[in-house]
Amino acid sequence: MRDDVNGAGSRSRKKVLVTGAGGYIGSVLCKDLIDHGYSVVAFDRFFFGVETLRDVNGSPNLTLVKKDIRDIEECDLEGVHAVCDLAALSNDPSGELNPDITEGINHAGRVRVAETAKRAGVERYVLSSSCSVYGHGNGAALDEASETRPLTTYARANLRAEAETLALAGDGFCATALRNATVFGLSPRMRFDLVVNLMTLHAVEKGRITIMGGGKQWRPLVHIRDVARAFRTVLEAPKQSVRGAIFNIGRQNAQVLSIAYIIRETLPFPLQIEVAPDDPDRRDYNVSFDRAKQVLGFEAQGTIADGTSEIYEALKMGLVENGPKTSTVRWYRNVIEAQKLVESVALNGRLL
Repeated sequence: MRDDVNGAGSRSRKKVLVTGAGGYIGSVLCKDLIDHGYSVVAFDRFFFGVETLRDVNGSPNLTLVKKDIRDIEECDLEGVHAVCDLAALSNDPSGELNPDITEGINHAGRVRVAETAKRAGVERYVLSSSCSVYGHGNGAALDEASETRPLTTYARANLRAEAETLALAGDGFCATALRNATVFGLSPRMRFDLVVNLMTLHAVEKGRITIMGGGKQWRPLVHIRDVARAFRTVLEAPKQSVRGAIFNIGRQNAQVLSIAYIIRETLPFPLQIEVAPDDPDRRDYNVSFDRAKQVLGFEAQGTIADGTSEIYEALKMGLVENGPKTSTVRWYRNVIEAQKLVESVALNGRLL
């Protein structure tokens, strides 16, 4: 029997702390949780601004906490029923900017969150991991028991975070990891450094899509709203079915070139596709999503065409635009360079 969100018929709302709440997935997840009867503590450094939570800002069921996960304390988790841990340097290129920082946040920082949550009496913890831990497959569909071959700092840190947070499961603490496929779709903290989103942007801005590496690489894909729903599904699942478990979350696998063709068929204007043979990215894997369907009854719904259409409409209406914050690695570089500039001119803690 699943947990009752409203506490066995009462009007009280269960409190969920979301780390990385201002991020691409986190901002969508916060709205999904509030819309479905939860109270949310949005815990984030807010590198991309508090405005990413504009869809729920002002809600009586939202509490903002501007804090780094590396500094989380038990008092931050008072009254919290569950933690959705999304805080991380959020893709492979970003992870290579400074591997030590990536390790400190994506691995050690998230283990700290889980350990602190367990000590504070939090019942559930859900880690946002990535299918990138599979790295390179042999053509077969990889399930949660398949060998992992992480190729990047980001993927290796995810894998270590999985192992150490899931090891905490037990003694009333239910820990689960979600390996998300490559995400696409609209978000208040929009990203144009993900394959479907980026291809759609280039199609609109340039009238063409350039495919690197020949386009034969396979990618698992999932719509952002499905990812949010997957987190909520795990929070509401019987503990015995998700405790210590890993679930691949996605809808379909597609070759990069096929993604471009789907986007071309979806958009209402002519589009040129160019293929370049060379690309240092060696990630290439198919992923099975059967366990989530069998254990959780969860099936992702959003298609590549759905994501393409909504991004196109948002661009056309001026609801979203390409800017410095829409490329994660570019924005982190800006932050790093700004810090260097401030440190170079500051004297005794003063800029002026």
